Amino acid sequence: MISAMPYRSFDDQNCSIARTLAIVGERWTLLVLREIALGRRRFEEIRRELGVASNILADRLQTLTDHGILERLDDPPRYRMTDKGRDLQPVLTALMRWGDRYTAGEDGPPVVQVHKGCGHDAHPQQVCAHCGETIGPRDLTLRAGPGANERQREQLAARG
Repeated sequence: MISAMPYRSFDDQNCSIARTLAIVGERWTLLVLREIALGRRRFEEIRRELGVASNILADRLQTLTDHGILERLDDPPRYRMTDKGRDLQPVLTALMRWGDRYTAGEDGPPVVQVHKGCGHDAHPQQVCAHCGETIGPRDLTLRAGPGANERQREQLAARG
């Protein structure tokens, strides 16, 4: 019998990705956010669409609410994204675009993003905040940020 790997905390890592995954990295969390972004806001709608167990969904919704990503509204009970939650939309878009490119199959992507302003298919891209130029992964490098520890500063300096 293969046992699951034990949960390992990311607390010892000085890393924004690790800290983010500690909040949104559980198996169902991004799919819960997807459902809410698609307009399914009630517990039972989300549970039915995902086929997730009620206790797991309740846990994911509580975690997202505790971290200010979702807000629980009453009368009727439902959830909606906060500004903090909407700031995760580019993460969902990036995962969707990667999946469209590498996993969609012959029929193509199941969902296409459309720009509300002009009504055409959208293909969001990263742009440099300074010059406005479109950037890809090969156009980026790293430098130590203000929260870097000494080890990270040394490693990044060694990269040149």
